[in-house]
Amino acid sequence: MSAVLASTPIRSHGFTNEVLGWKAWLETVDLATASPEQIAALEEMSPQAKQSAYFLLLAHQPEMLLQRSIAFNAIMFAPGGMPRAERELGATVESRLNGCVYCASVHAQRFEQLAKRNDVIAQLFEDPLSAGTTPREQAIVKFSAELALKPDALSAEHVRALRHAGLSDMEVLDLVHAVALFAWANRLMLNMGEPIFPEAAAVAAA
Repeated sequence: MSAVLASTPIRSHGFTNEVLGWKAWLETVDLATASPEQIAALEEMSPQAKQSAYFLLLAHQPEMLLQRSIAFNAIMFAPGGMPRAERELGATVESRLNGCVYCASVHAQRFEQLAKRNDVIAQLFEDPLSAGTTPREQAIVKFSAELALKPDALSAEHVRALRHAGLSDMEVLDLVHAVALFAWANRLMLNMGEPIFPEAAAVAAA
């Protein structure tokens, strides 16, 4: 497959790289009555967290939200090790296989912003078990998929395959952490709400 510009919208098998909304099935925290602990946990996230239904829902448990933020930042943004784009690719593989449409869209976008292309994202949405534009990318996708689908069957052979593709031990560890983080995060999001596609948001706003 030839390179695809990162600005190209993709929709395949119910997944997309477009910006989606998210609707919580439970009541979210009202900022007007939020506790100081809830506000502090939201502000630790990002300036946009107070506008996110997902984070406003998690803010019911501010300590959990705070610890989630610490783990997320350490796994996805720590310097050194695996390039950030590849961490985002691992997260996208996990989200695609778990059926988390919202998370898949977010991490697909982040991969595209960092890598300046989305050819592997198009492949991943089409067939998450065979995607990859280079041997290294294919190895990352395959390992991420195996860790997502059969974590109990992971062995030294799987790690050796990554080393053969050029990954260092630190990069392997970063990949394991990124996939594991979203094995948890996907399930949390899937059980508390649903994604909103742009056309549905437009209809609701009309």
